[in-house]
Amino acid sequence: MPRPARSRRICAEPQVKAFSPDSPVCREPILLTLDEYEVIRLVDLQQRTHEQCAAQMDISRSTVQEIYESARRKLAACLVHGKPLRIGGGNCRICGGQERQGCIPACSKCEHKYKGEVTMKIAVTYENGMIFQHFGHTAQFKLYDVSDGKIVRAEVVDTNGSGHGALAGFLMQRGVDTLICGGIGGGAQAALAEAGIKLYGGVSGEADAAVAALLVGNLGYDPNVHCDHHDHEHGEGDHNCGDHGCGHHNCH
Repeated sequence: MPRPARSRRICAEPQVKAFSPDSPVCREPILLTLDEYEVIRLVDLQQRTHEQCAAQMDISRSTVQEIYESARRKLAACLVHGKPLRIGGGNCRICGGQERQGCIPACSKCEHKYKGEVTMKIAVTYENGMIFQHFGHTAQFKLYDVSDGKIVRAEVVDTNGSGHGALAGFLMQRGVDTLICGGIGGGAQAALAEAGIKLYGGVSGEADAAVAALLVGNLGYDPNVHCDHHDHEHGEGDHNCGDHGCGHHNCH
């Protein structure tokens, strides 16, 4: 008898399990299995390597590659042909739960760890080593990969002119889960919350020092930070939030 296929470990079932094109034409939906969804989440959103994804899901790297290629073909077909997408099924288990065909509902945030895993990715609004004081106008972020409470990699990336509305997506695409910044408006805060990015606002000083403080639980920040002038035609006059240190008198 053939050996039964090994079930794939996933962190949780998706909150949204169906997507439909904005089209009156009725087309047969494409099914993305839960293990395919998990590989896309880990590789494309969290930017894990295939080796890390394999360790997370308790399968081989070659199996990850097969699942990934299948999932990408399905997503491409949905986009190109305008087909609805449904997510569900597959041979998997959730965070050590009982193995079942089609998976089981359940579970809290997965905390599986393995050697070399990046468990946290922090972004800081950045300018010349300091925390830039206006999120929406930042030209750069410094990104920190954290494993076992220690910084294992850091890099400075340009935002390429992305403004307030696009920056949350910019960070999400790079797998960021935590942001440290100075002043930030309510709309940007809502976009970050929707993207699942935790915010530490109202912070000033050196970027590296702020990240170090966060990792030991000593970061001082303002949970109610906002920009009073954030929605009033920013950038159209002489005023520049970053020039005067936004966190000191107009951003709280």
